[in-house]
Amino acid sequence: MMAEACEVWFYHLERTGLDQALPELLEKTLARGWRAIVRATGPARVEHLDGWLWAYRDESFLPHAPADEPGAARQPILLTTGDENPNGADALFLVDGAEPGELGDYTRCVVLFDGGDEEALATARRQWKSVKAKGLPASYWKQQGRGWEKQA
Repeated sequence: MMAEACEVWFYHLERTGLDQALPELLEKTLARGWRAIVRATGPARVEHLDGWLWAYRDESFLPHAPADEPGAARQPILLTTGDENPNGADALFLVDGAEPGELGDYTRCVVLFDGGDEEALATARRQWKSVKAKGLPASYWKQQGRGWEKQA
């Protein structure tokens, strides 16, 4: 049986930054019973997100670990700069222009980019073209007053 192709969703951040949008999307991912990987381009972002996901809201936290910690593969959310999928994640979140790499293991890839950053926009456009050229289903979501609206 042929596996479904990974859906790639591009999230254009306009009204909030990554720190506000990412935890909400990760909560929805876990609510589906999925595991996630958050791939960044550098260790400073991984370190920042590691602290932020414990403290972003007083009444809850998101269970996670950086990929280089012992037992990290057991975590439902893994923070990494690498291409591996040690926790068997269903969803891959790309931040700071991280590259998707091979998407065969994932059900969904979410590309988050800052609409106010020209370099981030250029990277997202290039990634969109690459995803479309590979024949993967892609959709584009733009941040609205409340939530997200599918644009393409």
